[in-house]
Amino acid sequence: QVQLVESGGGLVQPGGSLRLSCAASGSIFSINAMGWYRQAPGKQRELVAVITSGGSTNYTDSVKGRFTISRDNAKNTVYLQMNSLKPEDTAVYYCHAVLTARGKATNDYWGQGTQVTVSS
Repeated sequence: QVQLVESGGGLVQPGGSLRLSCAASGSIFSINAMGWYRQAPGKQRELVAVITSGGSTNYTDSVKGRFTISRDNAKNTVYLQMNSLKPEDTAVYYCHAVLTARGKATNDYWGQGTQVTVSS
């Protein structure tokens, strides 16, 4: 069984930084893209950043220049470094992976979510 486990959320003041981590574990054959989504109260879940197995990245416009996504393929882990945080970044952040579990078809997997609150 494959699991994505996130860590690193919390409360931070505007202008501060947080680093989210997400480790994929279980019977994994290969991981394609990994990324982060977020969902604020009353809003739809949106893509924040994605990174391919080759290291190509893409960001939503509102976080460009402030957030950096990276991954450690040896550890099946993806990170999101968030700098210059704003109150509008407040949301539950979800880790996402497109991966192939051993003996199964490629599928989407989600973490349980971690709360990020930006407030003074």
